[in-house]
Amino acid sequence: MAFERADRPPLAAAAVSRRDMLTQCGMGMGLLGLAGVLRQSECLGAPLANHPLAPREPHFPGSAQRVVHLFMNGGPSQVDTFDPKPELTKRHGQPLPAGNLRTERRTGAAMKSPYNFRRYGQSGIEVSDIFSKTAEHVDEMVVIRSMQANTPNHEPSLMLMNCGDGRLPRPSFGSWVTYGLGSENQNLPGFIVMCPGGYPIVATRNWRSAFLPGAYQGTYLNTQHKELDKLIANIRNHQFKGDEQRRQLDLVSQLNKLHKERQGGGAALEARIQSLELAFRMQSEAEESFDLRRESSHTLEMYGESTHGRQLLLTRRLLERGVRFVQIWSGAGQPWDNHNGLEKTHKKLAGDWDQPIAAFLTDLKQRGLLDSTLVLWGGEFGRTPVAELPALNGRDHNHYGFTCWLAGGGVRGGTTYGATDEFGFRTVEKPVHVHDLHATMLHLLGFDHLQLTYRYAGRDFRLTNVAGTVIHDLIA
Repeated sequence: MAFERADRPPLAAAAVSRRDMLTQCGMGMGLLGLAGVLRQSECLGAPLANHPLAPREPHFPGSAQRVVHLFMNGGPSQVDTFDPKPELTKRHGQPLPAGNLRTERRTGAAMKSPYNFRRYGQSGIEVSDIFSKTAEHVDEMVVIRSMQANTPNHEPSLMLMNCGDGRLPRPSFGSWVTYGLGSENQNLPGFIVMCPGGYPIVATRNWRSAFLPGAYQGTYLNTQHKELDKLIANIRNHQFKGDEQRRQLDLVSQLNKLHKERQGGGAALEARIQSLELAFRMQSEAEESFDLRRESSHTLEMYGESTHGRQLLLTRRLLERGVRFVQIWSGAGQPWDNHNGLEKTHKKLAGDWDQPIAAFLTDLKQRGLLDSTLVLWGGEFGRTPVAELPALNGRDHNHYGFTCWLAGGGVRGGTTYGATDEFGFRTVEKPVHVHDLHATMLHLLGFDHLQLTYRYAGRDFRLTNVAGTVIHDLIA
């Protein structure tokens, strides 16, 4: 039986109203609350069990209860991070014997990794020295070295990784997860997106809810800011204190209810009443949730003072408070898209992430959260083992074979899965398409990806479209 909310009819495919437009914009915490309530107006006034973000049971008991997606947008090089290829060193500057696969830009000779690899943990998995601190947790990870996407272009590959389709508007992975599981905290969004400095490529489409109700879209935070007022717009009311604001809200609510009774009801008006309540609750909850000064000096030092350190420490606090899905981006645009200057840039980017990731995994484990938190690291694709012309200092996009890793949440830690060829160009063993990755992650969360559906425009849609296979060898 499909996991479908039968109490909500499909949206009409007609002209987009102002209300529908607001639900699709992904523009912030207050708007998210309003949009979600507007689209869910038929269940307003009902018990919490009917609230769109109320906690719900999956199809079967899952090992994971929440997801953290560490997005290396732009495409990190697998042969410089988690998939060592000694043959590239031997053939540095020489053409590959079988020639190059078709790539987005012109490529030339083999390019060796500028970094060293060594074995870590009891599993002895080889990892580049630019992720040496993260590698200390390799026994908690399954490193998938046989990932595949559809095209070597950023926009469709981002959409595929995030929404399961590279061309058409589809709900994002985070939206599907919050649709299926709800949230454990009604005072915060169930799905939060952090990207410092602005939006990545294709912007809010990466975390949209599309035809799912607006309550399930991601709420964006610009985490280049430290101050709460800049991190979350309008989070504080500087005109009234909390008790005064509460009295004001009670008065407005009473007037609205009187007007509603005189009008003989009205879902839209009830939606606005509830949206004010949600905004007030979020306002009070966020004040405490995003205040890193409440953390010990030891914890702050462990994560470090970098932007990614702050992002991951905020993420741990949000997970503790019941947020279901957190996606964390490297930055605006596509930072890992190193067509040239890879040696310096990849090292800098990995250095920004290495200590925070290690601290985050350590922190989750110490607090007993890692076993129930599924962590995904990776980009929209990888990079070529051959250099982009004209020099030996950068790599082109590679969707034929790349690497991501999963940690916690019931995965088979301390293992590698699949393989690329001797140069790291194409997958040759146990291919894992993005649809397979999504199906497996949903399985870890307790869902049959074939049954987690939503009826829209006369069809039952799902994250994995009409494909996807659960890779049981990735699961402990």
